[in-house]
Amino acid sequence: MRPRSPRLAARAVLIHENCLLMVNAWPDGKSALMCAPGGGIHTGSSLPDNLRREVFEETGLKIDVGAPCLINEFHDPASGFHQVEVFFRCTLQSAAALDPNWRDPEHVVTQRRWVTESELRDMSVKPSSLADVAFGQDALTYDPLETIVM
Repeated sequence: MRPRSPRLAARAVLIHENCLLMVNAWPDGKSALMCAPGGGIHTGSSLPDNLRREVFEETGLKIDVGAPCLINEFHDPASGFHQVEVFFRCTLQSAAALDPNWRDPEHVVTQRRWVTESELRDMSVKPSSLADVAFGQDALTYDPLETIVM
């Protein structure tokens, strides 16, 4: 059997009033794991264009995409799933209010919220370096391959 290629994804590091925007990583409460909004890349569209689309689909928010700040890899040994994610610093184009009636068309994201640094450090999140990148360093960071934990 031919091995699958890693999936490429783009994610937003979006800070507003000292809070980071986070969404659930699994549908229907399957896991408490949270992540930055974003997702898989559509061929023929740039990483920033994909990220703007994904953030809008998952949250209803419109963003401007800045510089990359983190490259992360994770895998699930049980299924063979392997994803490479490029995180970008982003800013809001409009209000930060999250509409409670907003629905992700793919029905994956059912939770979205702004979290403080201390809340983030107490949550189950991937990648493990996200809090340090979001609330600390400005340099591009590489978070090497880690196992996804549900």
